[in-house]
Amino acid sequence: LGLGFDKAWIDDVGNVIGVVKGKKPGQKVLFDGHLDTVEVPSPETWRNPPFKGKVVDSKIYGRGASDMKGALAAMIFAVAELAAHKEELCGEIYVSGTVHEEIAEGVSLGLIIEKIRPDVVVIGEATQLKINIGQRGRGEIVVKTIGKAAHSSNPEVGVNAVYQMTKAIQAIQGLKLPADELLGPAILELTDIISSPYPGASVVPEKCLATYDRRLLVGDTLESIVEDIEKELAKISSSDPDFKAEVSVALNDYSTYTGFKVQSPRFAPAWKMEKDHPVVLKAKKAMEEAKLPFVLGAYSFCTNGSSSAGIHGIHTIGFGPGRESEAHITDEYLELDQLIKSAIGYYHLAKNLGA
Repeated sequence: LGLGFDKAWIDDVGNVIGVVKGKKPGQKVLFDGHLDTVEVPSPETWRNPPFKGKVVDSKIYGRGASDMKGALAAMIFAVAELAAHKEELCGEIYVSGTVHEEIAEGVSLGLIIEKIRPDVVVIGEATQLKINIGQRGRGEIVVKTIGKAAHSSNPEVGVNAVYQMTKAIQAIQGLKLPADELLGPAILELTDIISSPYPGASVVPEKCLATYDRRLLVGDTLESIVEDIEKELAKISSSDPDFKAEVSVALNDYSTYTGFKVQSPRFAPAWKMEKDHPVVLKAKKAMEEAKLPFVLGAYSFCTNGSSSAGIHGIHTIGFGPGRESEAHITDEYLELDQLIKSAIGYYHLAKNLGA
């Protein structure tokens, strides 16, 4: 509140939200940045300490500098500057610091959206100061093959679930996926595999689980991505009576630091805005006022926009400092020039999108 926000609070989930209300009628605009970061498994390998925010050669180093505490700080600063001009400000400008984005994109933001009901959302993930108008989504798919346990000295009386999984993997690799001109290709990539029992001492495994990361395009649904794989596995079943498999979407199952329990499918849909949409044109005007280039792009990774645009159908754009390639790396950094320019951009975005 010392920065001029009309209200600031922490919700049941642990998200931090603030709002500045203009004196003129207008839109509800929500700027979102997530608070959480990925882990730092080996801090001793960093040239600069991961939790000090050290500035070297016009770059600020530290975990979350790029992804995405830098953008969140710029949002807060920009909206605080607008708070000094409420007489001229239209609408209501919100800033949210969301939790658990790194493990469950969109879930926490969705709970904020249900309360605030914004008209426009700006995602602050790194765009290198471009205006992003879409992103691929992400689904986590679990394939389970079911065998029959036996002593490994008599494997012929059992059915090895791992061997069955190799058949499934081969079939899935043959699946043809589409591509989008803006978002790029859909992707289906095996990320882990484990048999049961584990460790399997003298036992033919009776179960095997494989996890796939599915990068989604607009139109992909939770049901359709499961069905795509089920159709491929059905071909195996038709010729192999011992082949049994199940396909499902993995579940989020965690508690936030406030104790709020989250259980939901690990499915975050893709989204895309039209290049000539009024919100995009307002963003163009904002970039002109901020004296920044107006360049359109799309995220290659998943963001909280999966909730705002993909689930709730809210007009959403992305704008943030830094590059996607700077996220999650050892010696993560953010260029100070990008940070400062992003704050200027957020200021003008808020002013134009609220009108």
